[in-house]
Amino acid sequence: RTMRYVPESSQDKITSDEDVFETLLKIFKALFINDFSRQAHILALLPEIRCKYLELLTVEQKQSNVNSCNYQSQHVFSPEEVLFNTLGFSISRDQSSLVSAGTGVFVTKGFVPKGMVVSMYPGTVYRKHEPIFFQSLGNPFIFRCIDGILIDGNDKGLSRSVYRSCSRRDQLGPFQMSDESWLTAALQNPLAVGQYVNNCSHEKAANVCYQEFDVPGYFPVELKQYLPNVVYSHDIESHLRCVVLVTLRDVKQGEELFSNYYTVVS
Repeated sequence: RTMRYVPESSQDKITSDEDVFETLLKIFKALFINDFSRQAHILALLPEIRCKYLELLTVEQKQSNVNSCNYQSQHVFSPEEVLFNTLGFSISRDQSSLVSAGTGVFVTKGFVPKGMVVSMYPGTVYRKHEPIFFQSLGNPFIFRCIDGILIDGNDKGLSRSVYRSCSRRDQLGPFQMSDESWLTAALQNPLAVGQYVNNCSHEKAANVCYQEFDVPGYFPVELKQYLPNVVYSHDIESHLRCVVLVTLRDVKQGEELFSNYYTVVS
């Protein structure tokens, strides 16, 4: 089977944690505002947050909201459109250009500059000693971090059930601490397709690399609903580990994403 991983030699990151944080914050805020009409339960509990996001809405949107006395008239974009409008590109899953590679990930619109977060690796996060044996059987979506932390990005079978169980366990009233939509065809976070990025080949050079990112404790609670990762053990007081894919060069519309840290393990 295969194992995706960040090698020891990748301590020097392509882009800084601060830039990763700012990029995720930017796209998650845009997704939140786009989905404003469905955030009523959260906004009712966080009036300060409600005021902040109302200020971020465009003048046109605010005017239409005032006229209708609710948020139903706000024009809602698809998550892919929000991604394009916010970061200048959109990505999607499709049949890979590599023979027998199955699904791949493509830049479907726009342009991705070098050093940009272009995707996220979703899944359940396990520490080294935690039970992942049965989930790992025949599973090509296990990702190993430098410190031995594993991320199970499989959206089928037992892996799917474990992720959903952990995600619902962590929910606090109306506050979702993670995103389950990557398990479906209707993604709320359009970046959460990193597990489908194929390895490079002799013909197709790598244009992205994996980079670890620990979500800081001050990450806005209302935006955690877009994080496509959840910890297996609920009692762990540590930062949530995420893995993002960062471009190694400029990537143009129509190009497939290929990673370069991927090996076969027995």
